[in-house]
Parts: sequence; C-alpha cells; structure tokens
Amino acid sequence: QVQLVESGGGLVQAGGSLRLSCAASGRTFSSYRMGWFRQAPGKEREFVAAISESGGSTYYADSVKGRFTISRDNAKNTVDLQMNSLKPEDTAVYYCAAGFVGYRDYNRGYKYNYWGQGTQVTVSS
Repeated sequence: QVQLVESGGGLVQAGGSLRLSCAASGRTFSSYRMGWFRQAPGKEREFVAAISESGGSTYYADSVKGRFTISRDNAKNTVDLQMNSLKPEDTAVYYCAAGFVGYRDYNRGYKYNYWGQGTQVTVSS
C-alpha cells in the first residue's frame, strides 16, 4: 500500500513557474513507476509526465514537453514536477500516481494503482 500526498499547487501568472511535489509513504517507493496526470474542469484526466523506477527514463505529453520536468528522489520517497512557462491551458487539478506499470503503459492512468488527492494549479492570463 502506498499513500501519496501532493503539494505545491497555487495561482501563477502565465509565463511563471511552479514546482509540484509528491511525497509517498512505504518502503517500496523505488519499485513504482511514477506519473503526473491532470484534469481540467469538464475534461477527461490526461497524462502529463512519468518517470521510471530508477529515474533513468522520463516521458512527457507533447503539450508539456520542453516546459515541464519530472524527477524523483528514491531516498526521500518524493517525485517532483517542475513546471515552467506555464500557460492558462495548464490550469487543472494535478494528480500524482504510482504503480507497477510497463514501459509501454506509462501514459495510461488506469494502469496506475495508487493516486494522491490532487493539487490545484491555476494559471491566469
């Protein structure tokens, strides 16, 4: 069992930056592929970024590539999402997820076993 708690959301102007952090409980954090997903009002949840168990491989949605960076610290049981050059369309609730996910399934939310409660990110124009 893994519990995930996100933090770092807030209100920022377009072009600004935010850093989201996800703290995980449990001793098997390094066994999980980690992902960030988001859901805007009236829209389906969408994949944002994922990172392999060791942190050696990262994956991004085309919409955030070059602006967002995912990283993890297995010693601290944390995964972060650095978000730069934010746009109003990045406004959403951002969720951290963990799971035993194959490398082909990194962007499939239903493959992740554990989810955080979400943190709101609002980007004003």
